[in-house]
Amino acid sequence: MRQLSISHEDVDRAADRGRVARARLRTGWSSRLRLLWLLVGPGILVMLGENDGPSMLSYASTGSSYGIGFFLPFIVLTFLMAVVVQEMTVRLASATQRGHAELIFDRFGPFWGWFSAIDLAVGNFLTLITEFIAVRAGMSYFGVPAWLAICAALAILSLALLTHRYWTWERVTLAGALLNLLFVPVALLAHPNWHAVGHALFTWRPLPSGSSQQTLLILLSDIGATVTPWMLFFQQSATVDKGLTRRDLGFGRLDTVAGAALAACGALAAVIATAPLYARHLNLASLREAQFAQALRPVVGSAGAALFALGLTEAGIVACITISISSAYAFGEVARRPHSLNLPLREGKAFYGVLFFCALAAAAIVLIPGLPLVYVVLIVNVIAVLAMPPALLFLYLLANDREIMGDLVSPPLANVVTGLVVLVLVAAGVLFGLSIIAPHFFVRVFGHLLPG
Repeated sequence: MRQLSISHEDVDRAADRGRVARARLRTGWSSRLRLLWLLVGPGILVMLGENDGPSMLSYASTGSSYGIGFFLPFIVLTFLMAVVVQEMTVRLASATQRGHAELIFDRFGPFWGWFSAIDLAVGNFLTLITEFIAVRAGMSYFGVPAWLAICAALAILSLALLTHRYWTWERVTLAGALLNLLFVPVALLAHPNWHAVGHALFTWRPLPSGSSQQTLLILLSDIGATVTPWMLFFQQSATVDKGLTRRDLGFGRLDTVAGAALAACGALAAVIATAPLYARHLNLASLREAQFAQALRPVVGSAGAALFALGLTEAGIVACITISISSAYAFGEVARRPHSLNLPLREGKAFYGVLFFCALAAAAIVLIPGLPLVYVVLIVNVIAVLAMPPALLFLYLLANDREIMGDLVSPPLANVVTGLVVLVLVAAGVLFGLSIIAPHFFVRVFGHLLPG
């Protein structure tokens, strides 16, 4: 008689689902809250993880370059776009129990499966470089040498994976991700004009004057700070790894909305905190080492500057963990190798090997002397925007594939909103490409649309 092989991964996931099943059998508010606690995670983690080092540096650049008038409602809009996009990944995971790269491989063939995985790997690698830049910039405020800051980040990444247990990893990483809210007290210490903040949020003011190309760079960078390809792959694969089913879809949606709300608070706080630097006409180019914490010290004091530096460090470290894992998930899915955080090291050598190789290589690049840190951060966020339309197209096609989605196929309204998001991102990418390839033509044709 043939024996069934049960792996450690199967046992761990079954234990997680058993806890969920027992929580469902109980009644009352406390039981519902426990069930919510057991099921939330990927959505909050992906949203706070996207408030990563380059994102927070981008928001800091936004506040110091343009103030709050235009960009507060603009950033809220980008998080609303992120909710629409990420909700589709939750539905895909709940309906199919398969990762994003695996679905692309199966539905569109090996070529497109490997194309999506390689495209993600390149984008993730570039983003990982900026995460270590954020760690280096944050720790530099405390006088920590660059090499020591990078080594500490790699050590934390390794420690986070030592349990070989998805549940434990997720809870530990969530606790770290919530430190993104350190930017909120920094904003409070900046003593903003709350009437002006409220007015900016609910009345969309025009952009201040400035270079048209710089304005477009900041706009694209803020979009890339909120909606990026790795989020699709990570949340879908993490939702599968966690074991959410169709019955859990409502909790998955709530998880995503809650994550977006928390992340939006951190992002808006970073803009509000650095807006006084705009009033002081700070020269962004002078921040050679992305030293926003140092520049903010006269505004928010030593405590506020230290909190900003710690928040920047946290953002970089948490994103190093989540982004490297998304690359490992995608590789495992298309290469048909075991890919789960429930795997012990000996069973997941390829999974953990990809994860650590990407992190180590990115960390080494950040230690190159003379690297223009702020410019690299902005450009990587822009690359994320340019890479997003193909990823959204695959997501759109999969979410509308009735054969795999059944009754969870995308409703018409979601398709309309997704189509608009794709059009906005494509248009922004084309405009930025024109501003680089043919700057004179760009200024002549589109310059009147942007101030400057």
